Parts: sequence; structure tokens; C-alpha cells
Amino acid sequence: MEPIVDSPCVRNCCLNDEDICLGCFRSLHEITRWSTLDNQGKQRVLDAVAQRKNDYLQKLRRE
Repeated sequence: MEPIVDSPCVRNCCLNDEDICLGCFRSLHEITRWSTLDNQGKQRVLDAVAQRKNDYLQKLRRE
């Protein structure tokens, strides 16, 4: 049995203008679909989350 991929939710939901949560960096669409994704789909979301978070932090550092 495959290990379960945990949700990146940190219970600090705040969507920006692009419907990206500034707590977990998932899109609203990714949040609502999370429970229906298989582990591979969840991993793709986590990869996108890591990139979004990095981009967001880089943008903050430039401001």
C-alpha cells in the first residue's frame, strides 16, 4: 500500500487575487480537488506549490 500524501494545509486560509491560498499556496481548484486526487496527482500539486511559494518569497524580497 502506498503511503498517503498529506495535505499541505496549514489552517491559515487567505486567498489572494489569483485564488491562491497564502497559507498553503494551492489554488482554490487544487484545494477543492485534493481529496479526489491520487498520490501522483497530489505530488504534482505539491511540486506546483513549492514553485509558487518560492516565486512568492522571491517577489517579497524584491519589494
